[in-house]
Amino acid sequence: MLIKNIVRELRKNQTKEEKALWQKLRNRKLLGYKFLRQYPITYGNDGYGRSSFFVADFYCDKRRLIIELDGEVHHFQKEYDENRDKILGKMKFRILRIKNEELTDVEAVLRKICKALSENRVV
Repeated sequence: MLIKNIVRELRKNQTKEEKALWQKLRNRKLLGYKFLRQYPITYGNDGYGRSSFFVADFYCDKRRLIIELDGEVHHFQKEYDENRDKILGKMKFRILRIKNEELTDVEAVLRKICKALSENRVV
């Protein structure tokens, strides 16, 4: 399956948490920064012409900031997430992980994102 098709499918099937945060980030609503949702980041290939990639929940290119919403599934894939963050960190991306439960206070989450946007280090 093409990366484009995978991303398209993910956008169609966003979680309610992703939808809620997207409403706050889209159209440069947060400090004028442009965010993309379900953004593919290629980090290598398998030698057979197939790309290795991750799909970031949200991405701000200007600050190289990836925002990941961590739902229930992330309790069972901690090692995968740590490896993913390590690879992305080597590529100079900054990762901000937000637990779905945190979105009960959207304003606090937006403050956390604003803080990350203003920093120059990996979060």
